[in-house]
Formats: sequence, structure tokens, C-alpha cells
Amino acid sequence: MPPITTDPTLLAITALLAYLLGSVPFGIVITRALGLGDLRQIGSGNIGATNVLRTGNKGAALATLLLDAAKGGIAVLIARALVGGEDAAQLAGLAAFLGHLYPVWLRFKGGKGVATFLGTLLALAWPVGLAACATWAVAALITRTSSIAALLAAGLTPLWLIYFNQGQLLVLTFVLTVLVYIRHAANLKRIKAGTEPKIGQKKA
Repeated sequence: MPPITTDPTLLAITALLAYLLGSVPFGIVITRALGLGDLRQIGSGNIGATNVLRTGNKGAALATLLLDAAKGGIAVLIARALVGGEDAAQLAGLAAFLGHLYPVWLRFKGGKGVATFLGTLLALAWPVGLAACATWAVAALITRTSSIAALLAAGLTPLWLIYFNQGQLLVLTFVLTVLVYIRHAANLKRIKAGTEPKIGQKKA
């Protein structure tokens, strides 16, 4: 965790703006714009890319994935460029992530944060982010299950932090990983029961 060097008022403003950016529900915006219906009434009801894929529109799912990742990444990059400190950059990433999970516009019922988690990592330390993305991709290819890939990518990220000598991100990543696992509580139950749907498969 980096030392706190930024003015507290500036940190508070950074956190608020990053939260608002993170809270934009791109999955809902995109599916509605394309006439695909209310995403919260489709499949698992989640607002992320995996559920958008259940509409059958791969382009919409890809756009949601990229935009949800960009929320975290852009928040970090803007904070780093305009505020300057790594404390502000990490806080921005956390706030954007919380905005995605608990968006004020949706009564604090948001997504599971995987894309935003990866986008935040890419902006904070791109080698770690790429390694986490690769972990997700390999796990998804092998298991064909998005939730398993997400949990493995998040769970193994501390190892990548150590490997790439990015120990200052351990505290933030621990918090993000715990939140990812909390948001996947229902998925963990289905994985244990053997009923978790595969990528692109409609939730039973």
C-alpha cells in the first residue's frame, strides 16, 4: 500500500468521481440500446458481459466487457495523471470497482466486478493485469465456466504481484479479491453442486 501523500479533500473528490464512473451500467445501456430487453430479466439477471452473452449478441457482450474493464482502468489513469499520487490511483481503482458492484443508479445492485477488476489491474501494473487476464482466458478455455475462470484469476493475482514485484498493490488486490469472491457466493454453491452454467449457456 503506497503512503498517503495526497490532500484528503482531493482524495475524496477522486473517490466520488471514480465511483460515479464505475457505477455506469454499460451492460444495461448497451442491451437496451440494441433492443435486447432488460438485462436484469435475462439469464442470471447480472449486468456483466457473461449475462449479456446470454442474449445471443456476442458484439454486445464484447462491448460490455471492454467498457466495464475501461471503467476501472480509466479511473486509475485519470487519477494518476491529474492528481499524481499512487494513493489516488489505487483509491480511484477501488472506488470504480465499488461503483460497478454497488451502483447508486440500480439501488446498489450491480455486477460481480471481474472485468473492472482486470481493467484496474491493467492500469495499475500492466504486467500483473496481463497475467491475470491470461489466467482468466486459460481457465475459461479449459473449464468453459466464466465464474471458475474469474475466481481463479482473482485468487492467483497475489502470486503475480509477488512475481512482478508489485507488493504495494497487495492490500488493494486483497480487498478486491475478497469482494469478487463475495459477489460469486451463489456461483460457488452452483459450482459445488455441479449446476453452474457454461459460458454462453442460459442459466437454468
